[in-house]
Amino acid sequence: MIPLVTDEERARLLANGQARATGQDSDPLPVVRLFTPDAHATWLLASLDPTDGDTAYGLIDLGIGMPALGMVKLSDLAFIVGPHKQPVMRDRYFQPVRWLSEYLRLAEENGSITD
Repeated sequence: MIPLVTDEERARLLANGQARATGQDSDPLPVVRLFTPDAHATWLLASLDPTDGDTAYGLIDLGIGMPALGMVKLSDLAFIVGPHKQPVMRDRYFQPVRWLSEYLRLAEENGSITD
């Protein structure tokens, strides 16, 4: 099984999680984009809870027109498959171009994450 995040992404997610836990950075750049290739779900993850290393925080778009900030466990995402049995995948080419709040604003306007 291919990991959902690389070691470098995990380190950045944990650093953002530590900053979030201490109230330092409330609007980080997303670190990783995960998606289901056959179910229109997308997760732009910005931080990882340093206490469990599994609970991620970011923008969640389940493909139902209601994107929102929230939390999800990476271990749960590892077992999700779409209708054609495609697993959640990491967008290897994702490069954040805006802060998490801006991704949220645009997703709310459009009803989904657009990039």
